[in-house]
Amino acid sequence: MLLAVGLILVGLVALVLGGELLVRGASALAAFLGVSPLIIGLTVVAFGTSAPELAVSLKAGLTGQADISVGNVVGSNIFNILFILGISALVAPLVVHSQLIRRELPLMVIVSLVTWGLAFNGTLGRIEGLVLVAGLVVYVIWSVIESRRESAAVVEEFAEEFDKPPRTKWGLALQLLWIVLGLIALAVGSRWLVDGAVMIARQMGMSELLIGLTIVAVGTSLPEVVASIAASLKGERDIAVGNVVGSNLFNLMCVLGMTAVIVPDGVPVASSAVWQEIPVMIAASAICLPIFFTGYRIDRWEGGLFLAWYVLYTVYLVLVAIESPLASTVGVVALFGGVPLTVLILLASLAFARSSGPEMPDE
Repeated sequence: MLLAVGLILVGLVALVLGGELLVRGASALAAFLGVSPLIIGLTVVAFGTSAPELAVSLKAGLTGQADISVGNVVGSNIFNILFILGISALVAPLVVHSQLIRRELPLMVIVSLVTWGLAFNGTLGRIEGLVLVAGLVVYVIWSVIESRRESAAVVEEFAEEFDKPPRTKWGLALQLLWIVLGLIALAVGSRWLVDGAVMIARQMGMSELLIGLTIVAVGTSLPEVVASIAASLKGERDIAVGNVVGSNLFNLMCVLGMTAVIVPDGVPVASSAVWQEIPVMIAASAICLPIFFTGYRIDRWEGGLFLAWYVLYTVYLVLVAIESPLASTVGVVALFGGVPLTVLILLASLAFARSSGPEMPDE
């Protein structure tokens, strides 16, 4: 058990370090090539912070631990929305100025629904993977086109987040070195993390899907945690939200899509993931829509609501894992009590926003 825990901890450190090096190097390289800061933030950084998920999912898929691959992506997306946005909103209310980010929110829900539909037969094969990857290509092109219409304030906000591009050959070589070292750290860290997670799952009798939804998902989402909370503390709220939404889109279209394409027999999807975890992911994505389209912001109380749902969901997963009779009770309370209450709260918020007029952010 100690060896497994040690592998997980060292693997997580390597993943966080690798993701940071990759983001730093890739961002500087993109700036050197003349890519706008907004696009760097919404694509390059989103991909970089999703790199741990990609490394872990590929490693798990290629070694026969497909449940970890699926659990990692789905669990990371749930964690990104409910925990990261929740904690970031508690630090400071998240006001979204970027039109592009507001348009990405419905896209996140649509891609989640498409992924659910593709996984409905119990397998994500190569064709389904190619559909998701093709969607990623279209998304990146669309982001580049739409970014040209953004306000100067949003572009400036993203520009302040990144270092100046390298001006010398040595500076450029250093950024390339960071990228290489980051990729190596991701590869090594993912191996250690998956091996440790599988060892714990076998020793404790926990399913690999549960391990992927909890330990692995939270661990691989650490770069998003750091990036979003830091952005919120600095008042860069568009970056905090854009990082989460962009990472979720990359997780589905790139991580899950690439894994399905590369793994020879595709990625099997457990029935519990189809009927339970993926619908939770879709619901977590959908809950953002009325919040953002009322006042274009997540207030502190809404962040608290997100966190409360994540805690309840995690408690339910743990109770299921230990086969506690309380699991069904918690599930019923959440489904028939928590869900209607949340819907009523959001409808009340929507009604109040409409009666007082939309709070349009300054562009």
